[in-house]
Amino acid sequence: MHAPDAFDNHDAMSSSADAASAPSSAPPSYDLSAVVVPLLKGVLYREDEAALWSALLSLQARVRDYVAVLGLDLVLDEAEGYAFLRSRATPDEDAPKLPRLVVRRPLTFHVSLLLALLRKKLAEFDASGGDTRLILSRDAVVELIRVFLPAGSNESRLIDQVDTHINKIIELGFVRRLKQGGGTGQQPTYEVRRILKAFVDAQWLAEFDLRLAAYQAQLAAPDGEPTDE
Repeated sequence: MHAPDAFDNHDAMSSSADAASAPSSAPPSYDLSAVVVPLLKGVLYREDEAALWSALLSLQARVRDYVAVLGLDLVLDEAEGYAFLRSRATPDEDAPKLPRLVVRRPLTFHVSLLLALLRKKLAEFDASGGDTRLILSRDAVVELIRVFLPAGSNESRLIDQVDTHINKIIELGFVRRLKQGGGTGQQPTYEVRRILKAFVDAQWLAEFDLRLAAYQAQLAAPDGEPTDE
């Protein structure tokens, strides 16, 4: 989610007193702990925490060394403006396994499908060379997933389901709900956050079309099987 000079005249004391009473404009100073703790809590975005992001870039090498002791890797994308911690793979199967500090959340099939569709939409959006922010209305999200549902699906129930899936994706940090304007009857709008590219990678996306038949078969079942994030 920046000492005043002394003056060689009779006003020096009053000027110093006024400066002392004025609020400080100096930026906050972050030490290693102040950078690592927010990362342990979740994703750090440049646009949400500019000063903290700058501190992370300055302390990047120390942060990597520190979290490595905890069995974690720092994933930092300067171009996209996000950073998070990921559990480090253990190459030695005989090595003792550390407790997971980064929780792996089970996702329902429908949430996984919507994430894949949003990732594909983000790739198409980037290829168009337009704005850097992909913003979708709820109707647009509904249309993304409608093609995978049985014909004649109840519209009201479909919207309720999509709202539930979007709320879960917002909770995971892949989508952000945008503030509504003053008008009445406006449908919700969402920004697809670019960190989604780190979780649904290009190789997986290249195989997306091959997975669609399996998706449609599974969607025909009452409930999809959960899958790992």
